[in-house]
Amino acid sequence: MEPIIDKLGRPIRDLRISVTDRCNFRCTYCMPKEIFGDDYAFLPKNELLSFDEMERLARIFASLGVKKLRITGGEPLLRKGLPDLIARLANIDGIEDIGLTTNAVLLKPHAKALYEAGLRRLNISLDALDKELFGKINGRGIKPDLVLNNIEIAKEMGFTVKVNMVVEKGVNEQEIIPMATYFKERGITLRFIEFMDVGNDNAWSFEKVVTKKEIFHLLEEHFNLEPATPKYYGEVAKRYRYLDNGAEVGFITSVSESFCSSCTRARLSSDGKLYTCLFASNGFDVKSIVRSGKTDEEVTEAITKVWQGRRDRYSDERTEETAKKRKKINMSYIGG
Repeated sequence: MEPIIDKLGRPIRDLRISVTDRCNFRCTYCMPKEIFGDDYAFLPKNELLSFDEMERLARIFASLGVKKLRITGGEPLLRKGLPDLIARLANIDGIEDIGLTTNAVLLKPHAKALYEAGLRRLNISLDALDKELFGKINGRGIKPDLVLNNIEIAKEMGFTVKVNMVVEKGVNEQEIIPMATYFKERGITLRFIEFMDVGNDNAWSFEKVVTKKEIFHLLEEHFNLEPATPKYYGEVAKRYRYLDNGAEVGFITSVSESFCSSCTRARLSSDGKLYTCLFASNGFDVKSIVRSGKTDEEVTEAITKVWQGRRDRYSDERTEETAKKRKKINMSYIGG
């Protein structure tokens, strides 16, 4: 089957599958504890996609052009039996790469099984090295040492590890150089993510964004960097290489330098809705179609219709007003 393209000529290449809406962190920019309290009603088990359903849908997406899968949450390591899902997805024809986004707190007991199942790439969230600050950001008082130790375990096991740092003005911009130094010395790619207006609960404004330009200027005062050549069409991160040791640093610039024009990503929420943009307001209910007994051909046709009708370019169009007024799906529900 020919790969499908949307209204703006963008092919579908990446599928992000959220396996749970639950998380053991309460990060201020994603699931603030004032809203996601101890009595918050998460999705019941029967509303979540089963592994059988995820595998079936991943096969269908692969037939439409998807090459890369990313397992997200919430915190995906909270979903029991995750290595089984990884093993199933790794055996799908056409899938060339599987990654997992995690806060890494639960990684140690699961790392070996995940690796043996075929997982090779980890994106690990860490927003500060300062113990008190990181505990405040994650809303649980968890210290960075736990995450850092599990990063070392993952590296020793053979995983490719990238670390994601969300930078918010007035919160953790003072951690940019310490984080860059720490991971440069260890040859681990660090990616700075501009604070985005994902979801409805993080009190986002342009004033809280530390742009790629600002971060890069700061890095240039301490390090010698050169641009790295993009590896593939639709690569999100703008990558640079340290001249002295070849380690890389990257930027996710959704706010200051939009990459909508080459976006190839679709997202499946944990309860089976298909979203064609991280900032979407509404999703297409794939789960209902799957559970209604439709054939693979019918499910394929429905997904094709959604993607071919896609016109999303929110980051190109973002203003302070649209960011405040537009109701968007929460990050914890859709994944990154």
